[in-house]
Amino acid sequence: MTHRIAFAGFRHPHIFSLWDATNARADCQIAAACETDAPTRKQLQSGGKIHLTHTDFENMLRDRGCNIVAIGDVYARRGALAIAALKAGKHVISDKPLCTNLEELEQIARLARESSLSVGCQLDLIEAGVMRRLREVIRAGTLGRICTITIGAQHPLRYGSRAAWYFESGQHGGTINDIGIHIFDLATWLTGSEWVSLISAREWNAKAAAAPHFKDCAQFHGLLQNGTSCFADVSYLAPDKLGYELPYYWRITVHGTCGLAEAGYAVPHLTVVTDNDTAVQEFPGAIGEPRGYLQDFLDEISGVPIAEGLTTQRVLHVSRWALEAQLIARQKS
Repeated sequence: MTHRIAFAGFRHPHIFSLWDATNARADCQIAAACETDAPTRKQLQSGGKIHLTHTDFENMLRDRGCNIVAIGDVYARRGALAIAALKAGKHVISDKPLCTNLEELEQIARLARESSLSVGCQLDLIEAGVMRRLREVIRAGTLGRICTITIGAQHPLRYGSRAAWYFESGQHGGTINDIGIHIFDLATWLTGSEWVSLISAREWNAKAAAAPHFKDCAQFHGLLQNGTSCFADVSYLAPDKLGYELPYYWRITVHGTCGLAEAGYAVPHLTVVTDNDTAVQEFPGAIGEPRGYLQDFLDEISGVPIAEGLTTQRVLHVSRWALEAQLIARQKS
């Protein structure tokens, strides 16, 4: 089966990795590309990589024969685009977050269920080799019963060079929903245990002083079914120039009854120390290519079983947790 994918919006650079992944597959074909924002269209046209076919999303849905719509517009527009695509009978795959409020999420879930359509999301943190190795160590019982997971997911703010719409009122939708959605997926994927409650969530403005409405700092704390306590800092406080390269970027520290393990997205090895160790152990990241979010999405459309894969149900589930945490933080700010 050849999947014809129409792209809707290129306002966030994450969507380009999905564009590249689509181009690299023999079973996928890019059917159309739409960008409604004129300045972004100009940038894309000068870059030469993206061939735009439409400036109107509804026209694209009508004009081109596609079975999938890929969404990379500003966060606040994604929910409406996903809903329109599902109403048109199209499967949807989106950069994260999928949408910015619970009302949109409920519509997306209902439409997907009623029409037997799939919803995918670019939740790719778990594809990193070091994260896959961390999961292996946890699932093997090396650390004993997992008690705490502490996540440092600070990102560089890069005010002035980051896309300006981030700092426009009503366009972003919240830092927890933006970054924290990865954590609601990651913690369960690592441990096999579902989230059961949120203890606290907070957001506030700090570094982005020029945009006081933008809550660039955020933290939340919750519990998994197995009793694991998870605390995450998803603030935009990492140093602007080196924030993505430091060992503190996506730093995951897991403590169990028998030891600890720590992984960092920018660090090639996993650190493990058990109660019996007299020296720190280092393990390389898992080798081989992961299945990946796109493969899971396409397999679900094709009816292929994907045990522990990134299914529609899982995408909607973690999106709901992220939006609920975001709501708690807003109510307290």
